[in-house]
Amino acid sequence: MGAAWRQVIAGSKRSMTGGTTILNGFNMKHTQAPMHRTLLAAAVTALLLSACAVGPDYVRPATVAPAAFKEMKDWKTATPQDQELHGKWWEIYQDPQLNALVEQVNISNQNLAQAEAQFRQAKALVESARSSYFPTVSANVSSTRSGGRNSSSSLSGGSVTTSDSLGLSASWEPDLWGRISRTVESNQASAQASAADLQVARLSAQSTLAQNYLQLRVLDQQKNLLDDTVAAYQKSLQLTQNQYAVGVVARSDVIQAQTQLRSAQAQALDNGVLRAQLEHAIALLTGQAASTFSIAPAPLIAVLPEIPVGVPSSLLERRPDVSSAERLAAAANAKIGVAKAAYFPNLTLSASGGFQSNSFANWLTVPNRIWSLGPALAATLFDGGARRAQSDQAIAAYDASVAAYKQAVLTSFQEVEDNLAALRILEQEAVVQGETVQFAHHALELILNQYKAGTVNYTSVVTAQATAFSADLSALNIQNRRYSASVLLIKALGGGWNQAELPDKAMLNDRDAAGDNKPAAK
Repeated sequence: MGAAWRQVIAGSKRSMTGGTTILNGFNMKHTQAPMHRTLLAAAVTALLLSACAVGPDYVRPATVAPAAFKEMKDWKTATPQDQELHGKWWEIYQDPQLNALVEQVNISNQNLAQAEAQFRQAKALVESARSSYFPTVSANVSSTRSGGRNSSSSLSGGSVTTSDSLGLSASWEPDLWGRISRTVESNQASAQASAADLQVARLSAQSTLAQNYLQLRVLDQQKNLLDDTVAAYQKSLQLTQNQYAVGVVARSDVIQAQTQLRSAQAQALDNGVLRAQLEHAIALLTGQAASTFSIAPAPLIAVLPEIPVGVPSSLLERRPDVSSAERLAAAANAKIGVAKAAYFPNLTLSASGGFQSNSFANWLTVPNRIWSLGPALAATLFDGGARRAQSDQAIAAYDASVAAYKQAVLTSFQEVEDNLAALRILEQEAVVQGETVQFAHHALELILNQYKAGTVNYTSVVTAQATAFSADLSALNIQNRRYSASVLLIKALGGGWNQAELPDKAMLNDRDAAGDNKPAAK
């Protein structure tokens, strides 16, 4: 490429027999120079054929994946044929209403619509960058009348002339140093990152809805528990009032029973606050107005699934946020090449032709034909360090994107480990809490019998009832935390997504292709 460049420079300065002389940048009179034009054309052709892309070629930053997840110890693995999540992950909870709500999220969620539009923007930038590979062609038509007056024409009123012209011009900048190709490369990687961001938004909306819905169903279970508790406390109050009426117990026992009942009723009412907020959040996620959306109370039927975890080495291919960070690193790397290309001169090939005449009748005739053809070179000789600063900025931006990618990788491992640990420990806690519930209710039954027999005071009943209620409530809270941890683990594993689903270069170059990244409807 350097030899071809020197040949062009030399050819543009030397004058062959009968050729053009260019001296110190000024174009002297041009005559025929067939040999000069032949050498110049050969030099330009050699220059174009030897074009290359400056700047570093992208290599994915190295990361180290652990051989196995630490918290997989004592983990109940899924069946061998399901080593990774696939397809509609929310269906493993076996709740039809949850399935319907998540499908509504996929269709109507406005955050997804925004992310999809941003992907189309990124895809359009690829098309815009690719357009620089092709010549720019323009046409112009003009008709001008001009006049003037001088001493010889003062008596006749001056002269008026008409000039009509029709022209067509074309210009093309060959991608000698890879500025255009590196820009296309950067925009393609950015578009792939945007496609991954769309999947991040989709998975986030889906997982948030699943968490909200499962928590809402747990709250329905808590409401049933509170209603049963209120009913039990009402019976205890009635029993205490009857015993007080016959002088068996003191007035303080009645007041204790009333206090306990009112406290449970207040908790039952307070349960409705969070349930209403979750219902409103679900409405927002499904693209509906909270004022017209409602979910009727229903039993909790969702199962706690066995989640296929896979191996750490495959996690980087399954996390859309990690893929987005990696693609942004690739885009930043390509921008280094764009910055480096600014150090080299630009070659522009231009041609124009048309007709110009003072008479419309003779406008489009051969004698009135005009044309021009030739290359132009432009180079910046001094810019006060602007190009060096731009290059340094591009390199620093790449270093930052690599750090962000490596941080995303570490975060992905952490999130999987966190939720594996949570599920394993919460499962053990649920077993212990289940036994606690059994003992608490058995103790309550014994205390109630003793109270009816008059062998214990009402304070013992209150304590036993509070212990049983607290045990039941804790069991439901543990169940809710297990549901939440399972959803978060699925999210941490990528929700069944794979990097192979990113649009490839062919799809990005096809303006009509959107692939699976486009929502089904708005």
